[in-house]
Amino acid sequence: MATLSAGLGEYVKRAFLYRWNVLAFAGATAAALLSPFPDALLPLIAAGELIYLTGLVSNTRFRQAIDAERHQAATQQTAATTQRSLQDIVATFPFEARQRFEQLRSRCIEMRDIAHGVRGRQQPVGEDSNTQALDRMLWVFLRLQTTQLYLQRFLEKANEVEIRNRIKEAESRLQSQTSPDERIKRSLEDSLLVQQQRLENREKAKQNLDYVRVELDRIEAKIQAITEAAVNRQDPDFLTSQIDSVSESMQSTEKAINELQQLTGIVEEMQTPPLILEADLGQVQR
Repeated sequence: MATLSAGLGEYVKRAFLYRWNVLAFAGATAAALLSPFPDALLPLIAAGELIYLTGLVSNTRFRQAIDAERHQAATQQTAATTQRSLQDIVATFPFEARQRFEQLRSRCIEMRDIAHGVRGRQQPVGEDSNTQALDRMLWVFLRLQTTQLYLQRFLEKANEVEIRNRIKEAESRLQSQTSPDERIKRSLEDSLLVQQQRLENREKAKQNLDYVRVELDRIEAKIQAITEAAVNRQDPDFLTSQIDSVSESMQSTEKAINELQQLTGIVEEMQTPPLILEADLGQVQR
């Protein structure tokens, strides 16, 4: 990924605030003010400073160094924000769901270590295709768990017995309505329609919840199968191919998650898979 430019203003600022330049500029300015010819020396000092800033800012290596520092700081801030967001998400889970996710995450770490052991070397986290694929699988699993939690809460609040009773009550009142006032009839019809829509939404949520449960079981079984096969085969190419096949099969799942977010109202700030394997979730467990 290309590093974004810090900008001309940042380059000039960093060049001027370089400690030796600040000392030299301040010392020369003080000496000029104390000399008998400050009017002649101060413009020369300013011209020298301008030449210094122009030369340093035009240096490619200097700009690249500033860009690298800026990128590193942004990456560290993003990682810290992502870890806090992951902790916030996992902290909302009930104990069983949190334990299930942590067990699956531990299995992924185990599989990654096996792959590294077969290769006999360590790769940077951002360049390890196995780690990226595992993070993606865990991210899909985590989003499914979040969707499951919201659907369960919705079904708990939308009591089916209560809704059906309200539908019967609305139907009964509509049938027994004898008033010539059409407004009353329209109001009762609208009330009946609203309750029927509530029941339809609940049924749809129940179907979505069943689908989410099946997908959670499928992804969990896939990861466990890959882990067991990796232990038996000790083949890094086999690991990569299996992870890729699972990642491809989850494209439809990710599409379904996006559709469910529109139905359940879940809005996630993190749309790309974070570094889940490298995150510190120990505080949430404690």
